[in-house]
Amino acid sequence: VISFAPAVSGTELSDRKRLHLQRRLVNLPWLGSILPFIGWGLCIPVFLGSLAMVPGELDVQLFWHLPISFLVSGFISLTHSFFIIELASHQVLYPVLFKDSRPDQVPGTFSLNLTGRGLAWAVSAGICPIGSLILLAFAPQQPGSEPAWFVAFVGSVGIAFGLCTAMMMSRLVAKPIDLLRKAAQEVASGNLDVKVNLLRADEFGLLVQEFNRMVAELREKEKVQQTFGLHVGKRTAERLLKLNPGLSGSEEVITVMFVDIRNFTARSSNAAPEVIVQMLNTFFGEMVTVIEEEHGGMINKFLGDGFMGLFGVGGEPERDANAAVEASKAMLAALPKVNEELKARGEAPIAIGIGLHRGKAIIGSLGSPQRLEFTAIGNTVNLASRIEGLTKVVGTSLLISEEVFQQLEEQGQFADAGRHEVKGGAVPLQLYQLE
Repeated sequence: VISFAPAVSGTELSDRKRLHLQRRLVNLPWLGSILPFIGWGLCIPVFLGSLAMVPGELDVQLFWHLPISFLVSGFISLTHSFFIIELASHQVLYPVLFKDSRPDQVPGTFSLNLTGRGLAWAVSAGICPIGSLILLAFAPQQPGSEPAWFVAFVGSVGIAFGLCTAMMMSRLVAKPIDLLRKAAQEVASGNLDVKVNLLRADEFGLLVQEFNRMVAELREKEKVQQTFGLHVGKRTAERLLKLNPGLSGSEEVITVMFVDIRNFTARSSNAAPEVIVQMLNTFFGEMVTVIEEEHGGMINKFLGDGFMGLFGVGGEPERDANAAVEASKAMLAALPKVNEELKARGEAPIAIGIGLHRGKAIIGSLGSPQRLEFTAIGNTVNLASRIEGLTKVVGTSLLISEEVFQQLEEQGQFADAGRHEVKGGAVPLQLYQLE
């Protein structure tokens, strides 16, 4: 108590003194339990010497019965003293001396592991009481004594000690397991703000600290993923986190979407920069919801006054064309809502053009080891961009290629828009427009 008084009183301690007290605190249960065990052990020679000095003839059974009785009492005292001191130090001293450090990392300490606790509990709650009852069967009987009542008394005392040991073991073992179970359930339900506040010098200390470190890493990963998703798109971020983020790529059949705001150059030349940015954020905010959250696509990159979207990347290629067309129709249906918001701010409405093409493209991370970009490249991407440009020529808001049209479940909603020459195309492209 005197040794730990400066720490309890809040006195500033040097690092060396604090480490010394921490080591002594972790080892305190051993010292506090060995002393009463030694005391019971010293009773053996004292009582045997006293018996030897008694005049007259004594029953020889006393000379082996008493030492064993003292050893049994010593073992009970050892285990109970150890657990009581450990529980008390966990409640009072550990929070003071281990504010910024871990008990399980203090050098020169000897903590009792789970195997040792199990053996101690077995000795205290099982072997010692049973051993006491066995000793009674061989104890010298005094005339007029009632051994049955004495046996019942010893058995009751043994049961009481066993229950006491079980309660302390429950506090020392069951409590940390219960705390970890509840914390694990919170993490499984999506709550990453949990932390197990438990200071232990045994395996539970290591287990709790590793659990807290794991949750902290999950929390940091979730934060990185959310921040990353804001820049590259949620679905792109999810795909990159699942795959090797190095310089790699694969060829996939996808549907590429290009979207462009009509007459953006003329509009931006006559408006303040903050007005243009606000208008674009309003438009992009609505379109991102339609494409990524409602139709399973991903907006790969923003192109100033438009963007490129991808459908079928890492998913079901047989559904990519239908998803892209449904997303395009939903975008056109959502455009009046955007224009209503622009009108409320005193801004002119906007019109868009959408071009879709389906085919093979290389999907992957391109760039250098210092700077990567996840994107799609290839002739399919180039043709989708050219098809979007033809919406102005044809005079429609949505044009799709023959490759997209052939995959549609409902082709009757599109009309023939003729064949058109496009830059980069070997032959004229057959296009279809939304009726």
